[in-house]
Amino acid sequence: MKTILSGIQPTGNLHFGRYFGAVENWLRLQETYTCYYCVVDYHAMTMPYNPVKLRENSWDLVFNLLAVGIKPETLFIQSMVPEHTELNWILNCFASYGQVTRMTQFKDKSQQVETNGDESFISVGLFTYPVLQAADILVYQADYVPVGKDQEQHLELARNIAERFNHIIGKDYFVIPQPLFTETPKIMSTADPDRKMSASLGEKHNISLFADADRIRKQVRSAVTDTGQPAAEMSAGVANLFLLLKACRAFEAHDSLMDDYRTGALKYVDLKEAVADGLISISAPCVARKAELMANKKAVKEMIRESAANIRKHAHKTLLEVKELTGLQNV
Repeated sequence: MKTILSGIQPTGNLHFGRYFGAVENWLRLQETYTCYYCVVDYHAMTMPYNPVKLRENSWDLVFNLLAVGIKPETLFIQSMVPEHTELNWILNCFASYGQVTRMTQFKDKSQQVETNGDESFISVGLFTYPVLQAADILVYQADYVPVGKDQEQHLELARNIAERFNHIIGKDYFVIPQPLFTETPKIMSTADPDRKMSASLGEKHNISLFADADRIRKQVRSAVTDTGQPAAEMSAGVANLFLLLKACRAFEAHDSLMDDYRTGALKYVDLKEAVADGLISISAPCVARKAELMANKKAVKEMIRESAANIRKHAHKTLLEVKELTGLQNV
């Protein structure tokens, strides 16, 4: 089986934007590939953070991922496998400074830091974290990485580092990872449909997969639709609600309400109720499953530690071979 690596930052709750945009795809991929799914707490350190919250968020995301159906044997927390960071240092020495300076996300995230009033400190880790992403991928010799178009630049850096390493070492050692482009919906905030659904924007800009049904319904009912002015095309808010309905696989309701929209008979209250019903149908079993997992918290954490130990064996093998190829010492 081909190997896949994908990571997710422990930066807030698992909202429907992250679920439809990434995690739902993970569920499908784990059935046909050898998958490594990583909660990337090292990456979370690149922005201002609270150590206690980082640990709490990392474990909460693990429980959330298990509750939606991610297999425990595929899942680990990045810092449980320190080979990521040792390989990161080695790959820093094979990474082009010029290429790293062109990473657009560094510019975007450093501006976020400045906007939040801490312009005095932008970490070197934020600058070099694309190289850590390359290490995340290459330490497992991953064949594929699920990416969206906005992440393609970082994967290209990983590919270039692997190619440069192979060329300098004189051996085709690293697998050159390929992008796995998948059809994943880009869910927007129901409070501001011009912005992507995000935990960092605040509670009103994301709908938690693990919220209670009343909370989900309340947020959907308050969703922005349009300004009330006549428009030649569907407003961003209404389009986002239809996208959510389709993402929930409520195709019959979607098609019926779309017909109403085309004939001018659509009532937004009906569209919002259908969206809320669809989201709750996904949320309810996940909430129930998480409650079961939380009742056995100690055992679940031990299961993930065992998973990380098994996954680490693969990373350690790669690191030993890389150190041998680069003239470094192995203990």
